[in-house]
Amino acid sequence: MGPKIREALRRKKRLEQQLAQTDGTLSTLEFQREAIENATTNAEVLRTMELAAHGMKKAYQDMDIDKVDELMADITEQQEVAQQISDAISRPVGFADDVDEDELLEELEELEQEELARELLHVGDKEEEPPVKLPSVPSTHLPAGPAPKADEDEDALKQLAEWVS
Repeated sequence: MGPKIREALRRKKRLEQQLAQTDGTLSTLEFQREAIENATTNAEVLRTMELAAHGMKKAYQDMDIDKVDELMADITEQQEVAQQISDAISRPVGFADDVDEDELLEELEELEQEELARELLHVGDKEEEPPVKLPSVPSTHLPAGPAPKADEDEDALKQLAEWVS
């Protein structure tokens, strides 16, 4: 082998070592960059969570569960009052308060019984209506018509009924 070839091979070996070192350095830098990005993201998430917690504390600082329960009880009570007022307004005014519902039903039943008794007393008093004139029965023998065909649907229904039972 000639000296130029050996020199080229040595140079190639050095360049390969430099390339391996540079590649390792780049990998290390890339890992560091990713670690920094993750740390930055984690820090942002933590700050956002702190802001959210602070905002929630501020929103609820004047509230506690007892106050909320009391408020809900007040709302329920006011809704009941509103319903009572609505019921009072919608009730009929005047004589309707003096009438007993049972008495009304009893009186209605008596009137119905009286009407039924009157109708039964006058059953035979009605004028007889003239009999309805019907056509006379033909005196000749009628020819037999074609035998009725069984409806396909009826056959299918019969088969279905037989199958089911």
